[in-house]
Amino acid sequence: MNLSPIWLAFFKSAGIEATHWSEIGTPTAPDAEIFLYAKQHEYVVFTHDLDFGSILAATNASAPSVFQLRTQDVTPEGIGDKVLICLAQFHQQLLSGCLLTLDVSRSKVRMLPFN
Repeated sequence: MNLSPIWLAFFKSAGIEATHWSEIGTPTAPDAEIFLYAKQHEYVVFTHDLDFGSILAATNASAPSVFQLRTQDVTPEGIGDKVLICLAQFHQQLLSGCLLTLDVSRSKVRMLPFN
C-alpha cells in the first residue's frame, strides 16, 4: 500500500503481471496479512516499506521474495528503468526466494532464508 497503483500500468506496459494490494485486500491490513497472501500465491512483494525485510529476518522465511525500494523518488519515472533492469537481472533469485534491495546507486540481493 505504500507504493502508488501507477506502478501497475508501468509493469503491464513492460509485460509484467502485477496487482496492487488495494485490489485484493483492505488498505488497513497488517503487513503480516499481505506477506502471507504473497507467499500463498507465489507473488513478489514490491515495496518501499522496510517491515517486509524485517518479517523475512524475524521469521527466517524462505518466501515470498521481497523487492524493496530504498530511494526518495519511488515513482516509475524516477526509478522504473532500474527496477526493470533488476527484475531481469535477478529473475531467478526472485523465483527462488530473496530480498532484493534497490537504491539509486546499487542493488543488493540476499537469498532466503537468512541464516
